[in-house]
Amino acid sequence: MRKSVLVVLFLACAAALPAARNLEIYSIDVEGGQATLMVSPSGESLLVDTGWPGFNHRDADRIAAAAKLAGVKKIDYLLTTHFHMDHVGGVPQLAEKLPIVNFVDHGTQTETDKDAKVLFNAYSAFRDKGNHILVKPGDTIPIKGMDVRVLSAAGQVLSAPLAGAGQPNPDCAGFARPPADQTENGQSIGILVTVGNFRLVDMGDLTADREYPLVCPVNKIGTADLWVVSHHGSALSNSLPFVHALQPRVAIMNNGARKGGDVDPWQRIHDTPGLLDLWQLHFAVAGGKEHNSADTFLANVDEICQGKWLKVTVLKDGSFTVSNSRNRFEKKYPAR
Repeated sequence: MRKSVLVVLFLACAAALPAARNLEIYSIDVEGGQATLMVSPSGESLLVDTGWPGFNHRDADRIAAAAKLAGVKKIDYLLTTHFHMDHVGGVPQLAEKLPIVNFVDHGTQTETDKDAKVLFNAYSAFRDKGNHILVKPGDTIPIKGMDVRVLSAAGQVLSAPLAGAGQPNPDCAGFARPPADQTENGQSIGILVTVGNFRLVDMGDLTADREYPLVCPVNKIGTADLWVVSHHGSALSNSLPFVHALQPRVAIMNNGARKGGDVDPWQRIHDTPGLLDLWQLHFAVAGGKEHNSADTFLANVDEICQGKWLKVTVLKDGSFTVSNSRNRFEKKYPAR
């Protein structure tokens, strides 16, 4: 009798536990900046960057709207890739809408002009109210339900290949390392997010000179199922050795109508062996129809837009679906 009671109690408790979630990723349109919201299977949230300041709270409103859809009531971890206005500028306005618990960054502003100092001071005023996590390459960010590994930070990159990586990269032959970037772009935090067999890479605005030691002469990262295209699709990043080393199956470009989406990197990514689809947050005006994805893969087609987003839902087996909030088009991708 006692055993039967215990079994019934166990089954009742198990039924009361919340079902494990899928990994959800929202690529939020902040008009050529970055704001990528990830919700782990445990329900903890990671927001990568906060878009621009100003514009009547436009970007903070869009992030808050995506968070509401995802059932997120606070930002557990805010990762600021670097201290440029289109990545960190939205922090004060977002903090008015959602509590931010942990602030993850590479340390301090490296640019010395007045505007850069004002921007950093506005950010650090809020960082000082939360828990500050300073990261370096090789660190992990302790988010329950997903592994978040730091690939680059403060101008440094991984010193050794990750497990399973380390293969020679033939695309390094004849490719000279570009001159060092002296801006905050080169300080960007890059991350690898892993849930089961699914792998996402997001390098912020990391420039080609820092991409080089990550993939040349050997690939220290490995491949990616989903890649958030570096630097909004800028020609300052997205070098051939880097893109081919990742071999992304799906790429999402967080470009604006007139920011990012440069022709040469767009074509390079489009032509990468193994790429199934390139999704974009905006139609890039300068690219024309020849250098933009088909309408179904564009979240926003008009320059003056409603800020539509792309959502990625990752299942336990590593398969995932990308959904377009503008036209409700979605496409499923099998596990690798």
